Amino acid sequence: MDTIAIVLILLLAVVLSSFLSRMLPLPIPRPLLQIAIGGAIGLIADFRVTLNPEIFFLLFLPPLLFLDGWRIPKEGLMRDRKTILALALGLVVITVLGVGLFINLLIPAMPLAVAFALAAVVSPTDPIAVSAIAARVPIPKRMMHILEGEALLNDASGLVCLRFAVAAALTGTFSLSEAMLDFVWVAAGGLGVGFVVTWSINTAKNWIARHYGEESASQILISVLTPFAAYLLAEHLECSGILAAVAAGVTMSFGEASGQALATTRVRRNNVWDMIQFAANGTIFVLLGEQLPGILRSAVETVRMTGHHEPGWLLIYVLAINFALAAVRFAWVWIALDLSLFRARRRGVSISRPSWRMLAAMSLAGVRGAITLAGVLTLPLFLADGTPFPARDLAIFLAMGVIILSLVAASIGLPLLLNGLGVPPEPSHQAEEDRARIAAAEAAIAEIERVQHDLAEGRPDADIYVAAAARVMDHYRTRIDVGSRADEEVALARQVEAIESRMVIAALKAERITIFKLLRGRKIGSETARKLVRELDLMEARYEG
Repeated sequence: MDTIAIVLILLLAVVLSSFLSRMLPLPIPRPLLQIAIGGAIGLIADFRVTLNPEIFFLLFLPPLLFLDGWRIPKEGLMRDRKTILALALGLVVITVLGVGLFINLLIPAMPLAVAFALAAVVSPTDPIAVSAIAARVPIPKRMMHILEGEALLNDASGLVCLRFAVAAALTGTFSLSEAMLDFVWVAAGGLGVGFVVTWSINTAKNWIARHYGEESASQILISVLTPFAAYLLAEHLECSGILAAVAAGVTMSFGEASGQALATTRVRRNNVWDMIQFAANGTIFVLLGEQLPGILRSAVETVRMTGHHEPGWLLIYVLAINFALAAVRFAWVWIALDLSLFRARRRGVSISRPSWRMLAAMSLAGVRGAITLAGVLTLPLFLADGTPFPARDLAIFLAMGVIILSLVAASIGLPLLLNGLGVPPEPSHQAEEDRARIAAAEAAIAEIERVQHDLAEGRPDADIYVAAAARVMDHYRTRIDVGSRADEEVALARQVEAIESRMVIAALKAERITIFKLLRGRKIGSETARKLVRELDLMEARYEG
């Protein structure tokens, strides 16, 4: 019963954070509000949530990473694959080595292997945190796609580095060749498992739907269970469950291109996944805040490990580590950019150099979140000889501080850096959209003519079918006509369409109000009202989308 109450309180805190983020005059990012609410719960409530890292990973990360892989634009991922891989692999390794040595020099009481473990934990950026920050900060689309792609892929490299740093702390030995082989297996195996599991599920699901029909509820439930299946199988095979969940999401997006699912299934499934994303994202940050008071209470004991007596030194350490992370990231991005520009010049391509503010924004946007929190909690309690794991509480505190400070720095710094920055305009996809609309309309007209012929053949009232087909085809012919006009005419037609859309939305809202009045007056039944309101909602969503 206590567990159920805790879950309900956490979900209520997520809802409260949503209300507060809209009510407060200052644009405070929702993750920071959720951390603050979680901290208040930790101070006031008489319960404590014990975070089991394995359960934490299993419950939250597979669905969220699956959804990010599903929805991330694949064209941008492929276009910037070299940049993303450089950030997800090269930057993580450099961060572990450079920041690990820096931490060991900064805090001599922390053994080198533990310093490397802490650096490995804070090296991966978090797609959940990045998305949460982007919801309130106008990040350029291409930059956001790079950040999302990096965050989806760098978890495996960071966690593999963590695994070997912990093994070195436990055994005192380290093998580079073994680490390289293990990384290849963890990464390739995770990607392969995610692809195979999702492809198999989609193939079986589509075969059943073709032969026996499709039920929306079961299709939605299958999509929810898919990331957990990929994650658990990958972990069982000692691969990266995180990469398996990402690969499952990417595979799902390609599988959806077949268009076999019913429209109702897609609409309902999107709603379900939006709710899962909202609840899971918020719960992660509320839990992070709830853990904070307990970690702060042990700060006095923790600081003594470093040879100091004032807890303020812990804040200095957190600031120094964040600065080191940002500096390494800035230097890596700068060097990678110089190499890209050099290769472009050798090919005879002229590319303008981005502003330093853009590079600084890329550095600040490396936000840490749930991966760092869960990863640091996996540090073992004891060494092989039974002695306590050295500096474990200190590592947990510093990782927590890095998470919070990176969120605060990104929330404050990104708007300042990106405000008024001359960003190259994003390529317009309007012509591509117009071509697709015309092609779809032409196919629709051909299909309407075929259906009309089949339905009306041999019937005495064939003229009714001809008139109905003409009315339906008029809509599609208008779309083709608009798409074929000159630019000025297209602009005018779109303006007229926007005005018509506002009128239609107003009319739909009036219809809905009337239906609810009839329902309250018991002039119609609830089932009839529900059906009519759903039709109006779908139509309004079409015009507002």
